[in-house]
Amino acid sequence: MLNAIWNYRYFIVTSVQADFRNRVARSRLGLLWLVIAPLAQIVTYAFVLSSVMSQRLPGIDNTFAYAIYLMAGFQGWLLFVEIISRSMNVFIESGNVLKKIAFPRIALPLVVVITSVINNLIFFVVLLAVFTLAGFQMGWNVLWLPVLIAVNAAFAAGLGVTLGVLNVFIRDVGQIVPIVIQFLFWMTPIVYVKDILPPAFQSIIKANPLFWMVENYHRVMVYNTMPDLKVLGVLGFLALAFLALGFTLFRKASPEMVDVL
Repeated sequence: MLNAIWNYRYFIVTSVQADFRNRVARSRLGLLWLVIAPLAQIVTYAFVLSSVMSQRLPGIDNTFAYAIYLMAGFQGWLLFVEIISRSMNVFIESGNVLKKIAFPRIALPLVVVITSVINNLIFFVVLLAVFTLAGFQMGWNVLWLPVLIAVNAAFAAGLGVTLGVLNVFIRDVGQIVPIVIQFLFWMTPIVYVKDILPPAFQSIIKANPLFWMVENYHRVMVYNTMPDLKVLGVLGFLALAFLALGFTLFRKASPEMVDVL
């Protein structure tokens, strides 16, 4: 599989380029559309909840503390959701291509991961500009961000490939996953801080791996502290486990996927 990816590396690169060209084709704003939608969502939450949450964010000495907290959380959340959502449908959407062109099918989710990471980096650049305008400067611990992005992307990729393969054979998966993602959003401290929840409920949401992922994003981007290395190690192990599961399932199901599509 790795040899196939290397041999088709130019195909993967051109596919990534084509993905971005298709997004900006006949568009006046071009790549700005990649960040307008998430920023609009952040502004909505900030406008509705800032008066409630602004007094519950100790450690952030800034008028726009809640908006800063929101954007840091979305930095991690958006990468995860984009990879999952696109990977889940990538084989179905590319069914005609798979039937007509011979290439390693694993290249499809790989293109999704690469483009999603690039989108996330573009969002981070915009976020830096917003932070600067708000008078907030991130500390040196933000240098941990590439590690968080790598772990986040690997975790989402393994889960996304698994769901993508299952969705080919069981189309109910495509209907269930968006509901689960919406549920996970509210089980992750993005628009709220965990301290406002009852202790019993805090114990429940801590079973969600995305809780710890977003928590580490907040640590390095907002509070200028190191990520919890023990937690990061566990998340890295989970990412590898899901990658192994996803690619094992993919290898076993790959011969039958084209016939089903």
